[in-house]
Amino acid sequence: MTITKNLNGDQLEIVLEGRLDTMTAPDLEQVIRESLDNVRNLTVDMKNLEYVSSAGLRTLLIAKKQLHNKGNVKIVNANDIVKEVFEVTGFDELLDVE
Repeated sequence: MTITKNLNGDQLEIVLEGRLDTMTAPDLEQVIRESLDNVRNLTVDMKNLEYVSSAGLRTLLIAKKQLHNKGNVKIVNANDIVKEVFEVTGFDELLDVE
């Protein structure tokens, strides 16, 4: 998986490409933990993400908890397969999924 970060003030965009699964989720978790100190809003662009597993969902939940009371996590450009995972697991209620 490729992870690209774009920081603009207190807005962080993370662009994901490939598969967010057990093998790649730790990489994203590390990026999130290192990057959210002064961030209010995190946008995760999933336009080129093919798949998300429970390990990937856990990593997004970590980001949500880390931003608790100071910002939010928004998921954008997810394909139908990834959106279905969010809907079936209820993560579309926990995160702002567009």
